[in-house]
Amino acid sequence: MTDYSGDEDRSGKGGAGEPAPMPKSAYETLAPASGARAARRSRQSRNQFVVFLNFLVSGVVLLTIATGFGIYIGKQIFDGKGPSTQDAVFMVKPKTGANAIAGDLEERGLVSDAQIFRIGIQVYGNQGKLKAGEYAIPAGASMHRIMDILRSGKSILHSLTIPEGLTVAQAFDRISKDDVLVGEMPAQVPPEGSLAADTQQFTRGATRQEIIDRMTVEQKKLVRSIWEKRAPDLPLKDINEFVTLASIVEKETGVPEERPRVAAVFINRLKHHMRLQSDPTIIYGLFGGEGRPAGRPIFQSDMEKPTPYNTYLIDGLPPTPIANPGRAALEAVAHPADTVDLYFVADGTGGHAFASTLAEHNRNVARWRKIEKERKEAEGAGAAPQTGTAPPD
Repeated sequence: MTDYSGDEDRSGKGGAGEPAPMPKSAYETLAPASGARAARRSRQSRNQFVVFLNFLVSGVVLLTIATGFGIYIGKQIFDGKGPSTQDAVFMVKPKTGANAIAGDLEERGLVSDAQIFRIGIQVYGNQGKLKAGEYAIPAGASMHRIMDILRSGKSILHSLTIPEGLTVAQAFDRISKDDVLVGEMPAQVPPEGSLAADTQQFTRGATRQEIIDRMTVEQKKLVRSIWEKRAPDLPLKDINEFVTLASIVEKETGVPEERPRVAAVFINRLKHHMRLQSDPTIIYGLFGGEGRPAGRPIFQSDMEKPTPYNTYLIDGLPPTPIANPGRAALEAVAHPADTVDLYFVADGTGGHAFASTLAEHNRNVARWRKIEKERKEAEGAGAAPQTGTAPPD
């Protein structure tokens, strides 16, 4: 009889007494385990986040590199040599913005890229700090240098020179013809002798009235400062007579070192109650501030024409100055040379021969007339004309 109680496990699994597992359905057999599905989804999610994060980091790195490279290139262009090949003048009108300035610079060929110039202005904190004016831009100037020039406000200075000895009318003529100045000339002409004989500097757009006002203030200040330090024994009643005599000295000689001696002659004549007998006063009496026509000589008949300025006929000084005297002439009258001279006449060299007596003066006059005669004969023979000073005083 067969024995069925042995240890053999006929199910092929488990030990004695364990129930045999139920067989799986085909669906359960093919379906993945639930734990495996969760783990797999978790790994996929992490992979996608890492990919996105890597992409983001890579993008930031690339953007940083690109930005840094762009800044480097932009700075090189901003600081590098500009495209202009010659010096230029650039005008910034009042209330012009940085964008318009940058565009104008690019259009003029002074900068290569208006956008880089705009960015440079912002980076350096100069937005709104570029000043109106007329500027000198050197050839090849970098954007950086142009920015500094426009920020400095150091505009080009123009000059107008009013030489010593011009009348107010002649000075006004020069001011009116200056094409850098703007505005109308004043309707009222200032007194003769009241404008500074000097070089005035100004920026484009300055008005003619501003220049005239400045010249008036400067002359008043100059005259007063010299008058206050004058020698104590001058035979002059007031500051107007001081300027009047200085204007006569200014017109009598163009030789600087002669002015104190010429002034001394007139001072001595005033002290001796002698008439000044100055030819420039005759000219002013005849032609006023417009001056003597070119080439027109002084005739003997002119000396006999009565005018308030004819010092051959009137005693003392004329009523007003006859020109705008400069500092040297004013100083000469305030501190004349220590001399007893009463006469002077042209010496043929551009200067004058001085004398303290009439006899000596007459010899000097004869010498001058001989020089004049020789010159006229030389000119008549075809020699080049030679100019001299005024005829004997």
